[in-house]
Amino acid sequence: MSFHSSSGEDPDPTTHAEPVSMLGRLARATFRHRGKVLVGWLVAIAVTVGLASAFGGDFAVDYGTPGSDSQRAQHLLDERFPEQAGASINVVIRAEEPASDAEVRAEVSALLANLAELPHIVEVADPYTTPGGLAPDGHTLLADLKLDVVNPDDMPVAETEQIMNLAAAVEHPGLDIALGGTAVELAQATEAGSEVIGFIAAALILVVTFGSVVAAGLPLAVAVAGLGVSAMLTGLIAAMVDVPDWSSALATMLGIAVGIDYTLLMVTRYREWRAAGLNPEAATVATLDTAGRAVVVAGTTVVISMFGLFVMGLSFLQGAAMVAIAAVLVVMVAAVTLFPALLGYLGAHVDRLRLPLGDRRPVYVAPGGHVAPSPGWARWSRFVARRRIPAVVLAVAALLALAAPFLGARFGFPDAGNHAHDTSTRQAYDMVTDGFGAGANGPLLLVADLQPGSEGVLERITADVTATEGVALIHPPRLGPAGDTALLTVIPETGPQHEATDQLVDRLRDEVLPRATADTGVEVHVGGVVAAGIDANEDTAQRLPFLIGGVVLVSMVLLMLSFRSIVIPITAAVMNLLSVAAVYGVVALVLDGGWFGNLVGVDTATPMPAWLPVIVFAVLFGLSMDYEVFLISRMREAWVRSQDTTRAIVEGLAGTARVITAAASIMVVVFGAFILSDDVLVKVIGVGMAAAILIDATLVRLLLVPAVMHWLGRANWWLPDTWERRLPRLHVEGSPEAHLATDAESDLHHVPVEART
Repeated sequence: MSFHSSSGEDPDPTTHAEPVSMLGRLARATFRHRGKVLVGWLVAIAVTVGLASAFGGDFAVDYGTPGSDSQRAQHLLDERFPEQAGASINVVIRAEEPASDAEVRAEVSALLANLAELPHIVEVADPYTTPGGLAPDGHTLLADLKLDVVNPDDMPVAETEQIMNLAAAVEHPGLDIALGGTAVELAQATEAGSEVIGFIAAALILVVTFGSVVAAGLPLAVAVAGLGVSAMLTGLIAAMVDVPDWSSALATMLGIAVGIDYTLLMVTRYREWRAAGLNPEAATVATLDTAGRAVVVAGTTVVISMFGLFVMGLSFLQGAAMVAIAAVLVVMVAAVTLFPALLGYLGAHVDRLRLPLGDRRPVYVAPGGHVAPSPGWARWSRFVARRRIPAVVLAVAALLALAAPFLGARFGFPDAGNHAHDTSTRQAYDMVTDGFGAGANGPLLLVADLQPGSEGVLERITADVTATEGVALIHPPRLGPAGDTALLTVIPETGPQHEATDQLVDRLRDEVLPRATADTGVEVHVGGVVAAGIDANEDTAQRLPFLIGGVVLVSMVLLMLSFRSIVIPITAAVMNLLSVAAVYGVVALVLDGGWFGNLVGVDTATPMPAWLPVIVFAVLFGLSMDYEVFLISRMREAWVRSQDTTRAIVEGLAGTARVITAAASIMVVVFGAFILSDDVLVKVIGVGMAAAILIDATLVRLLLVPAVMHWLGRANWWLPDTWERRLPRLHVEGSPEAHLATDAESDLHHVPVEART
């Protein structure tokens, strides 16, 4: 079947047809004014660097849940008991001799006195006189260093290292010293260079995919430019809202992977248009008018998914979403402006500097003007068509099997007990556990809002809490400066990640404290890191259905408008949800700390933060839709041309499978490189993303999607007539007929693209 131009005439295949879309006009403008576009991007990078240097903020995070009991406790501390609200560093000392020994006591006192003189330390608790400072074993001491910063991120790393060095200088055989706290965790973190590793691996895959340094360099150039701007925007966003430190890694993952993938799709399509006989400018216009549309729709689905994080109502998720959205939007802009400008310089030489290790197969043009699909992938697609039912059963069974471990997932916040054994924070955690009990690593803070004449209530609270099942110890209450606030520290019998500790928090809130303060007007709030984590998990679980429902619904509407179908959005949503569930299972298996977890450096059973599935869902649902758009847009293009469902599915899969495979390989290595991070959360996010792309690009896109579509047949493209007339048309497949000639059966057919460059 031949393509026809919109005017009904056959244009010369070496010239361009009139652009049929805004993207086509943009491509021509940037191609012709490529110098100005490149200068514009250099200026944009320079401006964002300057703005970030002048106005950029620091990373900050509040994992508290708005309106929760733990947050009310923290607010009371901030307002009325500020000296207890700041960040702190724990000094854990274990002596071979009894801690009361004169020589040991002298060494400890000298160390603490020296620490008290260091910057940012405002108070040093004497473990010999502070309740809970001396362990029952008589050999372990715990001293708390109060800092003058509320957020541990504000503690300069160099000064934290000074504290660590001073403690290390005192340590000797018979006297072990370890430091704990978030500030120490930040200071001992090492850079794994994940971004560089992922980028190099992506470059190698691109060279193998295209067999040409020039073609491989185009996606890398677009990704670098996009990251150059978006990385600086992260600092500006951090100046306006709370942005967690791990969000920069998330944005970098997305920026590199999406930037390379989108440009990879367009480079592949550009080479096809050159194979069809178009000159560089016309091929650039045609590329943006076809593949460019798919890129815009795909990027929009990612942005929609990330916007879903705002539904959760948590400030740190909103900050992470803003950083990720900025990265994706900048990359999208680079793909539709910088890429065509680079083609203005390199388009005629896209297959130059070929390497022997890459793909040297030419691109062929089939009769009718469209590019002939890969024979190997065409055979695979026909194989799936013949065995569609077994393929669906096999794929669904595999996805459900992968999802099964998620049923036993433990929710909570990872802590120092999940750090590597050779870190100071892990050693401090273990020393506290051995000397004071596991619960000392996660004390509960009871903050009482006192009323005049309610002094006696503190004695009743202390007595009732002490008698509560699961409480190992309660320290005497400390009154705030104004006497209207009291702080009681409760040590549970079980560790911070134990289910019994969660039950203790609920018991205190629901039974013990209301009974102890009845008819007194006193309010007692349960706070601390453990209580805050419990509140966050419960709140996230309640909001998660709204996130999933909202993102799925909006994405389905976008797909319906893009592909003029009701069935495709529904099946896409179901299959993407299956894919996400499978990833949840993989992440749960890693966090279990068994043999699979050890492969990526998770050697202890680690709880899953409730917000982690939220982040994973938002990112992966968007990225899964990317591949859906890439695949279905080519299928619809073949369907519009042939009105043959089987042929459309076969050609669409065969025409995009190689691109999807290469794109998925790049995403897997980019995300997988973050497994090298010391931060267990960044590590697990990397595992989840890499596993998701691998699962989605193999089981889902290359097996389940074509099998289901072959099974449904012409129903894939069904849309009620009323909707057909009223719904706006996005034409995501573009208008390829506007760029090809009907007499394209010339000597350009079956001629390698490099022969025409």
